[in-house]
Amino acid sequence: MAIRPVFVPRENIVGHLEEIEVNFKWHAGFAVSQKQLSIQSLHENAKSMGICKNPLEVSSKSPVELGVQLSAFNLKLILEGFPNKVVEVLFQGSKKFEGGGPYLDLFDHSPRDAKRDSRLKSSGNLESFLFGEFQWALEPKTAFYDWLYINALVSNRALAESVKEYDGFSDIEFNPKKSFNCQARSLALFLSIQSNVVFEKLISDPRAFEKFCYGRKTPSSNQGELF
Repeated sequence: MAIRPVFVPRENIVGHLEEIEVNFKWHAGFAVSQKQLSIQSLHENAKSMGICKNPLEVSSKSPVELGVQLSAFNLKLILEGFPNKVVEVLFQGSKKFEGGGPYLDLFDHSPRDAKRDSRLKSSGNLESFLFGEFQWALEPKTAFYDWLYINALVSNRALAESVKEYDGFSDIEFNPKKSFNCQARSLALFLSIQSNVVFEKLISDPRAFEKFCYGRKTPSSNQGELF
């Protein structure tokens, strides 16, 4: 047995989403087929618990093509200055360490190579994220990743529309005991805030985004706007 969270978008609760732990049968092995059996068990149990009716696995292991496309290894940010760069490389390349970075050359690497780059482990403690004119603090822990992922999703309108038929999101590779950021969580957050009247401001202004989603303002910049 294993435990993984399912993220459910909510518009009327603090934090804008619920993270609900689900027990399910884990199918050991590295093959995609084994991962998909675990996903099936996770989703069946989530539905039987009444958590959601139509869950979507958001990862490269998803049995649904939409879920694969929404993986941070595949989802591209279509934005001036950052054309056709996937979320994962933008996230890794924006890391600022006490001994170096951000390593902007990672923007041109494959997501797996960017994530495994030795400098990310040899440059000391992570201090912040630098993206455009803004410096993001390490708290709230998922803020920069969430904002980056949501902006990438918004820049892919067809994908952003397609996800609206789902009401729960998982990432079989995400273990909250080992990491903070999760593409399924970011997607649920998008759905919980996308109908808000100030949504356009939230995705263009990191200060507004953090204040609305996490109740604080932390990104700093000498500039008034991001781009």
